Amino acid sequence: MGARSKARKRALDILFEADVRGDDPLTIMAGRKDDEDPNRALPEYTVQLVEGVTAQTGRIDELLSTYSHGWTVDRMPAVDRAVLRLGTWELLYNDDVPDAVAIDEAVELARTLSTDDSPNFVNGLLARLLEVKTSSS
Repeated sequence: MGARSKARKRALDILFEADVRGDDPLTIMAGRKDDEDPNRALPEYTVQLVEGVTAQTGRIDELLSTYSHGWTVDRMPAVDRAVLRLGTWELLYNDDVPDAVAIDEAVELARTLSTDDSPNFVNGLLARLLEVKTSSS
């Protein structure tokens, strides 16, 4: 697993924990940064992801609600919601990550951590968002 993939997984853990607990992801991340254990130091890309998703959560959730046919963001499994927020942020707000990589990484996280149906759901929804991104450019 590459360094960015590991950073994504760490960011996903923080976003998921914050969502389930109803806490602020930045607060949870700050607690992890303050941890004295050097093995738990957060990669810079994890910090960038969590800060980016947190800053854009309102817009991201609006897009997810709009383009996920028959699903509200609140009805999505928490893992899928976190994966989609992360993937959407990389797709729409991080020009350093190729679109295909953002989608593939999100699908792989869903495949590893969620239900059997989740990879197809994540792939389909992010592909729709890519179409919207491409058509508005």
